[in-house]
Amino acid sequence: MTSEWAIEATGLEKSYGAVKVLGGVDLRVAKGSVFSLLGPNGAGKTTTVRILATLMRADVGAARVAGFDVVGERREVRRRISLTGQYAAVDEEQTGDENLRMMGRLSRLSGPQARGRARELLERFDLADAGKRRVSTYSGGMRRRLDLAAGLVDRPSVIFLDEPTTGLDPRSRQAMWQVITELVGDGVTVFLTTQYLEEADKLADRIAVIDGGTVVAEGTPAELKKRVADHRVDLVLADTQAFDIVAGILGNRVILRDPARLTLGAATDGSAAHVRALLDEVDPAHRAIRSFGLHSATLDDVFLALTGHTASTEKETAHV
Repeated sequence: MTSEWAIEATGLEKSYGAVKVLGGVDLRVAKGSVFSLLGPNGAGKTTTVRILATLMRADVGAARVAGFDVVGERREVRRRISLTGQYAAVDEEQTGDENLRMMGRLSRLSGPQARGRARELLERFDLADAGKRRVSTYSGGMRRRLDLAAGLVDRPSVIFLDEPTTGLDPRSRQAMWQVITELVGDGVTVFLTTQYLEEADKLADRIAVIDGGTVVAEGTPAELKKRVADHRVDLVLADTQAFDIVAGILGNRVILRDPARLTLGAATDGSAAHVRALLDEVDPAHRAIRSFGLHSATLDDVFLALTGHTASTEKETAHV
């Protein structure tokens, strides 16, 4: 393991009884980047984060975070990381300012230092006007921003964000995205798990797709989408019989399947010649296809190709 990585894990394995949750996970995260771990329910995302954040030990394998071993140098790791979960972990009976000052004191800052850090973070996260209000009066987006601010009191070099925008409205999600972008601009490394594929697509420098406890693909968002197809043509079929027939013709070229809307998505290079040839192949009589549309490939297409299902409806309900 080398110091050029903010996070480096090799061969992580973890089992709960007879159930193997991680089957040899290798990860490398560059300093000052956003790395996103995506996967379906039970894939091993939460277990991976817990191991890297020193909350549990792997059965096999090794990991270093911020240059320190997560087992032998656990205390040093904890001094340099922050972990923000799916739900805000702030005291609703205190004000925003009181929450941040309390975290400062717990981080061994002096009284004046804690007050100054709290004031700085409230301004940075657009919470200055609400700093003297009880957190119980905050909106969901404000609580999430305060929760993230609390994790930054001690100036961590690595931040683990587990589904940071779950349940937020679009405006609050955009605000969180801006905050994350600014953190990386300051040199912080962000390890992100999310159920929103467009979030990973927008924020992540690199993405690892984990399924069944192993990493099945890794790369930039563009590289992953390139592995599936440059583009996707969506075919809206005339009826269920046409849907089944065309699905059979396309076979493993199907990267989107939506029976409720009688829609099939197939890989294409996006050229007119290729799309025309595909339409002629699956519907030579010009009766099966009602309409079609051409789209750029998405991370959902990557999920379907790699895991056998889309991720648009997946939520991390399993604690693995």
